[in-house]
Amino acid sequence: MQLDIRLPMGLLFLILGVILVVYGFISDPAIYVAHSLGQNVNLLWGAIFALFGGVMLYLSRKKA
Repeated sequence: MQLDIRLPMGLLFLILGVILVVYGFISDPAIYVAHSLGQNVNLLWGAIFALFGGVMLYLSRKKA
């Protein structure tokens, strides 16, 4: 039996990324103006997490 950490790690990052992206779209833009220099950090990091999770899932399916 081989332990492949890429599958659960990919699912975790993909789910967290999708949650952050959805929250970034539905949250009030005034929050970002007041606290993060106008940058929607939830949307940005959600996309990065989802991309990383997608790459991990791809690699787990490919068995590279």
